[in-house]
Amino acid sequence: MKALITGASSGIGREIARQLSAMGIDVILVARRMTRLQELKEELEGNVQIICMDLRDALSCRMLYERLREEDIDILVNNAGFGVYGAFDETDLDKELAMIDVNVRAVHILTKLFLRDFIARDYGYILNVASIAGYLPGPLMAGYYASKAYVLRLSEAIYGELRRKKSNVHITALCPGPVQTEFNQVANVRFRIKGKKASDVAYQAINGMFGERREVIPGMLMKCARLLTRVTPTRLQLRTSYFIQHRKTKQ
Repeated sequence: MKALITGASSGIGREIARQLSAMGIDVILVARRMTRLQELKEELEGNVQIICMDLRDALSCRMLYERLREEDIDILVNNAGFGVYGAFDETDLDKELAMIDVNVRAVHILTKLFLRDFIARDYGYILNVASIAGYLPGPLMAGYYASKAYVLRLSEAIYGELRRKKSNVHITALCPGPVQTEFNQVANVRFRIKGKKASDVAYQAINGMFGERREVIPGMLMKCARLLTRVTPTRLQLRTSYFIQHRKTKQ
């Protein structure tokens, strides 16, 4: 088998690469930081390819697909993404647009292009990294929460379409809560609860993907949070989300 992993230079993406490689699966690693990719390649055994690419550019996403369409990819992991913290009227527009390009547009393009090939041969797995944030409104991280809601709902809709087709192609949305990664530094926030280890999240994500699950929510606390979103009024969700986000600030 062969897996393509975006955002593979750190965090969940790096751990997924490590664990898939340990399973004997060939991996193609995509990220912006070549040095990190080279370090990871040297660490892994088996067949490892690295591609330094910025997925904020839609053309780059298409070029990535064209470059790899003959590689017979079996697994697509859309992990690349980042967050922006702050009140919506105060955050930098260009940074937010870049976030949307990576979190939403790149996921949409790569999912669509590789999904078509997977359906044509009736085999393949897609793992889209969303977030528990995708189930909630997110004051002070409005764009990030909205982007993860897009990834979650897109993945769920495709899951429904594939089941209707009785397809052997499977798509899973990973919806973690806080994870011990570089996300905090990039978004300029700090979580008040201890994040899960990226390796543990990756392990559950891979098991859920191969288990053909629609969604994977690592950790009992986050599973309980998901259940609460089903019964909690939006007004209360907004207040709770604001309180949680406000406490994250480093300022």
